[in-house]
Amino acid sequence: MRSFDFSPLYRSTVGFDQLHSLLDSVTRDTDQPTYPPYNIERTGEQDYRITMAVAGFASDDLNLEVKQNVLTISGKREETESTKYLYRGIAGRSFERRFQLADHVEVNGAHLENGLLHVDLHRRIPEELKPRQIKISQGAPQKSVGKSIEGFASAAD
Repeated sequence: MRSFDFSPLYRSTVGFDQLHSLLDSVTRDTDQPTYPPYNIERTGEQDYRITMAVAGFASDDLNLEVKQNVLTISGKREETESTKYLYRGIAGRSFERRFQLADHVEVNGAHLENGLLHVDLHRRIPEELKPRQIKISQGAPQKSVGKSIEGFASAAD
């Protein structure tokens, strides 16, 4: 994998620390686990779904946690020692997967169906961050009606 030098970004930007840390961690982790396999899909304009293959795990064996924009999905299955396998092709080992969530992305819910864990996500953009139209008025700007400050009378008095 290629190695990138992000030091020019650190020198010329302010307030993008989280982005820099994310880029550093993605490029540094070359041996990320491949188990269990998963898909990330876009199901709507602001909706996403993570689907993870967790065959053999019950809902009680799985744990989902969101902390500081990181979704952690982990699984731990209790093994019975009485079972003797002639061949074991279905992996049931413990796992932990982390997904970095963007700002304002919330987990709507999760459900287990046919060995697949579906985690639904939705991006909720606050009203103050949404684009808005500014009305342009005609003529001179209107004076605001305010109170007099420290005994000075306004021109209307």
